[in-house]
Amino acid sequence: MKNKKKKYIVILVLVLLIVLIIGLSYAWLMTTLQGEKDVSILVDTIDLELDESASEGIQLVNAIPTYDDDGKEFSPYKFSLTNKSRIDLYFSLSLIDDEELINSCQTTDGSACELLDTKDIRYEVKVGDSSYTGTLSDSPVIYHGVIDASETLDCELRVWLNINAGNDVMGKAFLGKLQVFATQQVAEDKFIQDNEEVNAPEMDSNMIAVRHDGYNWVKTDEENGWYNYGRGIWANAVTVKSERLSEYQSAGVGTVIPMDDIETMWVWIPRYSYTIASSDGGANYYGKKGVYLSSTPTQALPGEIDIKFVGTDVKEKGTARYNNTEEPKNWYTPDAFTFGSEELSGIWVGKFETSNTTQSNSNSTTPDPIIKPNVSSWANINVSNIYNVGLKVSAEGNMYGFSTVMNSHAMRNDEWAAVAYLSQSAYGKLGNVNFIGADKEIYQNKSNSFITGCSSGAPSSSGSYGCPYTYDNNIRDESGASGKGVGASTTGTIYGVYDMSGGAWEYVMGNYNDTIGGSGFSNPLTLDSKYYNKYTSSTLDEACNGSVCLSHGLSETAGWYGDYQTMITETYPWMMRGGMHSHNTLISGIFAFSHGSINGEVAIGGSFRLVMSPSL
Repeated sequence: MKNKKKKYIVILVLVLLIVLIIGLSYAWLMTTLQGEKDVSILVDTIDLELDESASEGIQLVNAIPTYDDDGKEFSPYKFSLTNKSRIDLYFSLSLIDDEELINSCQTTDGSACELLDTKDIRYEVKVGDSSYTGTLSDSPVIYHGVIDASETLDCELRVWLNINAGNDVMGKAFLGKLQVFATQQVAEDKFIQDNEEVNAPEMDSNMIAVRHDGYNWVKTDEENGWYNYGRGIWANAVTVKSERLSEYQSAGVGTVIPMDDIETMWVWIPRYSYTIASSDGGANYYGKKGVYLSSTPTQALPGEIDIKFVGTDVKEKGTARYNNTEEPKNWYTPDAFTFGSEELSGIWVGKFETSNTTQSNSNSTTPDPIIKPNVSSWANINVSNIYNVGLKVSAEGNMYGFSTVMNSHAMRNDEWAAVAYLSQSAYGKLGNVNFIGADKEIYQNKSNSFITGCSSGAPSSSGSYGCPYTYDNNIRDESGASGKGVGASTTGTIYGVYDMSGGAWEYVMGNYNDTIGGSGFSNPLTLDSKYYNKYTSSTLDEACNGSVCLSHGLSETAGWYGDYQTMITETYPWMMRGGMHSHNTLISGIFAFSHGSINGEVAIGGSFRLVMSPSL
């Protein structure tokens, strides 16, 4: 209700200064010359020019928390972007802190200015005929696209205070500037594609599309910025308690959905093809340096996996490796996007490790699973019960309202890998400009109580156990790095998948040669092949019928970030991913894999994750 404004009568000076960057915006223009290596040329490419009305900066004085509809009616500050080169360029426009202004800012009593949290800043940016609305905590990149050779784009920017900001914002300020980055648009796989290249999420009638407004999860739709993979905003959806479903289905965009009403949370992984670059002539494939890594990729700090989004009519089966000219001509479409005989447009992945309604570690299928943050993972459960719990979510008459065509199941190993590869691309945490160097790695969940969504605030396995940061924490440290909590997601934003580095080890449906062990399955194993991955050797390079398993996160990414690796065997036939129990020192991470307890019985601290493969 708009009378909420009256509750927030605050005196706020919100100063947003956009600095003229004429002559200061440069980009790496990649061009390949005849010969054996690429040559990078630093060129002056784009002018950013402020309108005369904004020449003294952009200011909000005596501002109060404002609804988006009202904020979009504010008078805009205008600027233009001009491509001075003779080639089309991909560009990104960021709104970032101006350290010089921050260092010089003082209040009337001479003390340093106190800064607003990025979640308090809402904005609408219009570039040419396109517009985008968001919260600054999502990403400093507020727009990206292609600008033609010699083209000038007229732009507008509006900023306002988040309606959910409270009285604690009084007297705080945001001091920022615009920054433009541009690079040559060489090929479709090189740079971030528009959303029309991403297969739209396949939604069941009980699912509600959501965005985070900086404070709460709110109902949204595709027209209101539901997802943008180029900004690391992967599509999120929730299911709610059955007695509240009709209410939320009829509610308007922007309606808050409290966590108490949410039962499951899902992230859409759209169908893609990938290829992995080599930076050393093919000896080792640790990803490409690209524009997101400042060092040559190594096993300890791997680089970018090239990703291109594709439709269901594309199923590429190349080597997934660059050829000698470093051109990605050997694309491979991950096995995760095939479910039995059906080619999928994408999969829904549980946003967090699975928990249950009783918050117990029951080795049974009796409790109903839930997927949400800040609860204990469902651990100490054997593989056969994990499998049956997975089927339960979309079974006839399920409590969530899913149709049987959603095909819920326990996560396969190749489905885990599909999330990991996307995270290590331009669309995941690797491509998030908020993180540099070693912080590109997903931060660990080191909760010794296996609380979902926890973050240690760092990728390292050193340090004490606990949960210093929750999944939605986006605070900045003294060095300026952001995302202490969201850095534990696959995107470095709140829109990614959590608990894939540290936390509980997660059983995935990956099995050694149909060996059941003590998993609880009957012998012989009679599972439909669409529900599990069968590996025929404990030697990585021979695990798939004598060959390397492409797209399974095994040989291709073994040891990346120093993550632990040991293959399943006849004695230990069931695979686990990602986690690190609090009483051992194994190096955890999204590329870590190991075997479960002997014979696949209950593993102490072993949890699991759910996936849906919609055939709508």
